[in-house]
Amino acid sequence: MAQKAPGKSYREGISLIELFQRFPNNEAAEAWFESKRWGHNLEDLHCPRCGSYDRVNLTPSGKPSRFWCGECRKNFSVRTGSLMEESRLPLQKWVIAIYLHASSLKGVSSMKLHRDLKITQKTAWFLAHRIREAFSSEGESFEGPVEADETYIGGKRKNMSNKKRKELANTGRGSVGKTAIAGIKDRDSNRIKAKPVADTTKETLQGFVNESKTADSMVYTDESKSYTGLDNHETVNHSVSEYVNGMAHTNGIESFWALLKRGYHGTFHHMSPEHLHRYVAEFAGRHNIRDMDTIDQMQEIVVGMVGKRLMYNNLAGRN
Repeated sequence: MAQKAPGKSYREGISLIELFQRFPNNEAAEAWFESKRWGHNLEDLHCPRCGSYDRVNLTPSGKPSRFWCGECRKNFSVRTGSLMEESRLPLQKWVIAIYLHASSLKGVSSMKLHRDLKITQKTAWFLAHRIREAFSSEGESFEGPVEADETYIGGKRKNMSNKKRKELANTGRGSVGKTAIAGIKDRDSNRIKAKPVADTTKETLQGFVNESKTADSMVYTDESKSYTGLDNHETVNHSVSEYVNGMAHTNGIESFWALLKRGYHGTFHHMSPEHLHRYVAEFAGRHNIRDMDTIDQMQEIVVGMVGKRLMYNNLAGRN
C-alpha cells in the first residue's frame, strides 16, 4: 500500500543550492525585491515618499540609490519606505534571512542568523525582529466557524533564578509570572489570529473574539467562564476529559499553541513580554502562508515589509 507523503507534500520548496542559484549576488536579490514591490518590468514604479509615478528616473550607475524622484527631488531604492530602510545589510543576506524565517516552522534564533550570515548577534536580533514585524496584520475578521482559546507563555519556575522564584513564592502556580495569549482559528480558511492580552477576563477574551469574527460566526471554546455569553457558542468540557462534542472542539487552535511552545522551548528558550507580540505574529503569519510554495511565502513576507518601519532605539526601549 502506498504511503501518503508527510506534511505539505504538494508545496514546492527551495533547497539551499537552489536558493543560491536564484540569488547568487546582491544584484539578483535587488532585482527580485524590486519585482515583488513594483512588478517584473517596474511597471508600477513610484516614489515611496510622495507617490509620484511620472517623474521617477534611474540614477547614474554606481549611485547607492537606484532611482530619483523629480517630484520630491530625493533618491530612493527598494529599501525606502519598508522595514529594510537604512539597513546596511547586503540584500542577498536579507533574502537568506527571509528564506530561513519562511522555511523554519519553529522559528530562527538570532544566534543562528549570526552564524549563518556572518553578522553580529546584535544585528541578527534586529534583523529577525524586523522580519517578524512583516508578519503583523490587523483588522482581519473571520466568517467562521471559529475556535477560540487562550494559553500562557513563560519559563518554568524551576528554571528561574533564586531571586525570581522568591518573588513568585507566594503568588500561586500555573500561569503566575507568564503572559496570556488569546487566539482564534477560522476552520474554513484555516487562518489564525493571536496576540498577547493583559488578562483572561470575560471582557478581554470576548472582546478579542468578537473583533476577530463576523457577528453570525459559530464559536467553539472550552468550558472557561470567560467565554460564557458569546453568541452562537458551543463548548467542550476539558475538566471531565471531553475533547470533542459533535462539532465543538478546540483541537485546531491547540495544535497552533503546541507549535508556538515548541518554538519557545526548542529555538528561543525565552520570549520577553515586550517583544512577545512579534513572536506570536510570526508564528501565526507563518501558519497562514504554510500552504504556499516557498518562493510565494517569501514574497508574502516582502509585501508585509512595505509601509512599515522599526527603529533599533524603539525596539531596544531607548528614547
